[in-house]
Amino acid sequence: MSTKSNDALPGMETPELGLTGRPLREFPVPAPLQQHGPARIIAMCNQKGGVGKTTTSINLAASLAEYGRKVLAVDFDPQGALSAGLGVQNYDVTTIYDLLLNPKLDAHEAVQSTSVEGLDIIPANIDLSAAEVHLVSEVAREQILARVLRQVADDYDLILIDCQPSLGLLTVNALTAAHGVLIPLESEYFALRGVALLKETIDKVQERLNPSLNLDGILITMFDSRTLHAREVLERVVDAFGDLVLESVIRRTVKFPDASVAGTPVTQFAPNHSASEAYRHLARELVSRGAVA
Repeated sequence: MSTKSNDALPGMETPELGLTGRPLREFPVPAPLQQHGPARIIAMCNQKGGVGKTTTSINLAASLAEYGRKVLAVDFDPQGALSAGLGVQNYDVTTIYDLLLNPKLDAHEAVQSTSVEGLDIIPANIDLSAAEVHLVSEVAREQILARVLRQVADDYDLILIDCQPSLGLLTVNALTAAHGVLIPLESEYFALRGVALLKETIDKVQERLNPSLNLDGILITMFDSRTLHAREVLERVVDAFGDLVLESVIRRTVKFPDASVAGTPVTQFAPNHSASEAYRHLARELVSRGAVA
């Protein structure tokens, strides 16, 4: 069993990745864009909580902004963790909840800048928990978020929706608005069990509401190469989903909660740490796959 530290740089002597038969490879630094927009929309989705959705949304968005992409992060979870993690105000401001319920509002009114150049956010707070009750009687209720995001899509290269841990109406709205889905998956057995149900929901939305929806990939998070269980889960995921499993792997480290407390991406909090390098690797991989411009 490996005794390597959790914080080892991805790509450096990773025996756990040998189980996949696909050694971690490097991806080229994305070329600068000559123009920005219209945005591709990606929903960060998993009905299980605590799998790294918000951490991935924050740090993937920040990494892509480092590479010159204009990114809009949409906090679509009533807990407002994305807003807190990017250090923005989410009370006494226009939020995604207001945009969903008031079609007369301009989505630009809710956009806030962050400490990361090129990264903006539409915040959320606990008010969003009432949205499903209000939207259930609306005509075309599954398409309301898509209407909101169309107003700002031309201003960005990527819109990243951080979904709540649920398969309810808000998540269906996110999947209906999105071009792609990214599934963060903790390397733990019970997290793996829920992927089939999520995939079924994605397939239904694709069939009934959004034929252009694509599963962009499954990202292994909270990976600890020192445990046999984590390595076995990784192997089972790759056996089940093949090339849909991204080569980038996000390992456990205390830097993520530390950065969250500071209200900043780990790429700014500890720019030279292996955690930051892992998310930059993910950003390059998604650009290489064509999931991001």
